[in-house]
Amino acid sequence: MINLSKSSWENLLSKSITSSDGLKNKFKLNLNEVKKVIKKYPMCISPYYFSLIEKKDDPIWKQCIPSKKELKNSKIMWEDPLCEERDSPIPGLTHRYPDRVLFLVSNSCAVFCRFCTRKRKVGVPIKNISKKQIEKGISYIKEHREIRDVILSGGDPLLLSTKYLEWIIKEIRSISHVEIIRIGTRIPCTFPQRIDKQLCNMLKKYHPIYINTHFNHPREITKESKKACEMLANVGIPLGNQTVLLKGVNDNPEIMKELLQKLLSIRVRPYYMYQADLTAGTEHFRTKINKGLEIIQNIRGFTSGIAVPHYIIDAPGGGGKIPLLPKYLISKKGKKLRLKNYIGKEYEYIE
Repeated sequence: MINLSKSSWENLLSKSITSSDGLKNKFKLNLNEVKKVIKKYPMCISPYYFSLIEKKDDPIWKQCIPSKKELKNSKIMWEDPLCEERDSPIPGLTHRYPDRVLFLVSNSCAVFCRFCTRKRKVGVPIKNISKKQIEKGISYIKEHREIRDVILSGGDPLLLSTKYLEWIIKEIRSISHVEIIRIGTRIPCTFPQRIDKQLCNMLKKYHPIYINTHFNHPREITKESKKACEMLANVGIPLGNQTVLLKGVNDNPEIMKELLQKLLSIRVRPYYMYQADLTAGTEHFRTKINKGLEIIQNIRGFTSGIAVPHYIIDAPGGGGKIPLLPKYLISKKGKKLRLKNYIGKEYEYIE
């Protein structure tokens, strides 16, 4: 792995791969195909994450290198499958659930994930988020006293400067009815060098703060990502992980179990395992629902309960999150229940 420890995170980020020219020296690719894809869906890969690729089409490659499959048209795939725009009373702020809002504060990421549910937004210059737009979002939160939970997302909030991010968090924390602030970020996985003492010391001033990060494969857990997560945990920030179930990346019970166990070892609790959204340009990543259920059934009971995430479908059309479980309740007659345990053995239970 290349040594990235001596440069500032801003300098490192400036060396990210954003054009097909940055790929030609390491892999044999059809660069014309890559150019066509990134014309519609931009590319950005941090030097660190790029260094994790071992070979063409490996699990890291699939997540960050553009594929011609992204340009395939499908009638069932949407630009905005979760209807975030519909549920946005003002640009960049989605108010779908009664007591919480999703607040987009950044349009940049250290890696533009090829399966991203916000492919329509991320990395597109004309869709950059201005300070004026953020001020409008803060005003909306102030005016709606039912909002007790604010989720900062993007893009990636942790790619904002520490000073600017602190301004946003301080403004939200000053609102009396806001109880918790959550940050959705993939930075500990894709660009752990961003997690420094200055950032951690700033965040700990505004508790309760929670962070949900995003690891998809065991190879993403390295000494660098471990250090980043431990720095955040050491300043009192609870860490959760939201994995996306991706074909050819983690759609295997043993790979997923290894990932979940390794997450616990770096003080990150598995939270959600998402079925891939119906996002245009991502159909090649989607698995069958039965694959997700198979994975849960092969994890629950075979490892610590704390390692088992909720398997979730975010319902298309803005229907919200729907949890799915394997069928453990076989039948019910009156007060008698027939149950199946994790290895398939049946039991009778009386209510």
